[in-house]
Amino acid sequence: MSKGLEKGGLFRKTAAAAELLDTRLAKRGRLLPRIPELDLKNEPNLISPIVFTGIVRAVEFLLVSVLGIAIFWLYVGPGVYGFTMMYVAASLLAGGLTTLIFQGLSLYNLQAFAGLARQLPRLGMGWTIVFTSLVVLAFFLKLGGEYSRVWLATWFLTGAAALAGGRIVVAALVKYWGHTGRLERRAVIVGAGADGEKLIKALEATPYTDIRICGVFDDRSDERVSPVCAGYPKLGNVDELVEFGRKTRLDMLIMTLPLTAENRLLQVLKKLWVLPVDIRLSAHTNKLRFRPRAYSYIGNVPFIDVQDKAIADWDHVVKWLFDKIVGALLIVLTAPIMALVALAVRLDSPGPILFKQRRHGFNNELIEIYKFRSMYTDDTDHKASKLVTKDDPRVTRVGRFIRKTSLDELPQFFNVIMGTLSLVGPRPHATQAKAANALYSDVVDGYFARHRVKPGVTGWAQINGWRGETDTEEKIQHRVEHDLYYIENWSVLFDLYILLKTPFALINTRNAY
Repeated sequence: MSKGLEKGGLFRKTAAAAELLDTRLAKRGRLLPRIPELDLKNEPNLISPIVFTGIVRAVEFLLVSVLGIAIFWLYVGPGVYGFTMMYVAASLLAGGLTTLIFQGLSLYNLQAFAGLARQLPRLGMGWTIVFTSLVVLAFFLKLGGEYSRVWLATWFLTGAAALAGGRIVVAALVKYWGHTGRLERRAVIVGAGADGEKLIKALEATPYTDIRICGVFDDRSDERVSPVCAGYPKLGNVDELVEFGRKTRLDMLIMTLPLTAENRLLQVLKKLWVLPVDIRLSAHTNKLRFRPRAYSYIGNVPFIDVQDKAIADWDHVVKWLFDKIVGALLIVLTAPIMALVALAVRLDSPGPILFKQRRHGFNNELIEIYKFRSMYTDDTDHKASKLVTKDDPRVTRVGRFIRKTSLDELPQFFNVIMGTLSLVGPRPHATQAKAANALYSDVVDGYFARHRVKPGVTGWAQINGWRGETDTEEKIQHRVEHDLYYIENWSVLFDLYILLKTPFALINTRNAY
């Protein structure tokens, strides 16, 4: 596991950080200490600690249960049904007790996984408690004579060895992933000065934290606050932080503004909520105290949760599985239709069958999506600088039909399998798409907040009638409102509902040209 926060030397500069820092240095005409460079874009993605600990729980449950059943099968041998089920039930009960008792002993967190010397004694104590509980239960139920003592002894010894061996593997993985950054949450501090320094020092004093600070941002000039906060460089202001968050992988924004600065907090949050990150308000130096349950903690440092990353941890896993499984099924089911559309496009006008267009995806990243070509080749508009209107001469005869029925969107199922799109989510918009001759981002305040999740082939706005042409500001505002509602209320059942409603929504072709 990473050593946590090493003062000053821990910050590893990204390409975006380097650009921002070098710009600031040029403006000031003086130098800060140079910092080792690291391009986060070339690093592997974050592994959710919640998902990882959940997998460890499941593996240990199966390890204990299967080991008990296997030893019974090899030594005692299957007998009558009731006799066999007694051993199976005891094995499953032991697996469940193991996860419960290990949880009570705080053995399911990254700190425990990383500290091998500290966790093995607790693991041995927990495993002994599990077996003691089983023996006591069998005694009071008068079932002690029904179980083989050789089976129990063998299971206890091999189980202890298997659990210890498993934890050695887990510790090695945590150490490796910690070194490569896969188990670290990358954070920036918003607000330098005394409060920022106190927070950083408190985090540094917390052992085995998974937070890696990437720098500090503050709107105040260098004349008001130092360009270095507790050894970390001040990379820019809040507006530059949004740009930084678009170019690098950030997981958390930690704000050190006091609760009494309500107006300032609202101003900053209005800019930052568009990023797909956790936003936490430091409560470390606040004199006003709430009940402990009102806080979340990094080590023993308290924070107030302002915003959680949308569709994270197990939700992300469930949505990923839903997209891959259902997406592959839809490709198979619609393959004959796609073949017929492809043939019609080829016969209707010269040019490629597919049309590729760059659009805004997750966290404003530019992605390339596929569609069946619906315009004449010489009139295709890759940036969508001019919206398609009714009886638009650029659209082919086949194009009018497939656009009205949304058959031109079917190739985007391949985008889902490739990972650039989700089946359900806010529809990706072209880079120059406009409403009433104004870019969408200029029309809707907080427009880019819809990019906190991966865009989708269909969405909540589309099944509620907000598909097709967006020739007025009202239309794009309603579409974004529905997109944000979807993000805040996501569930896999919600995705399934939207997917099932989509064919019926396509019947309304009023705004589809």
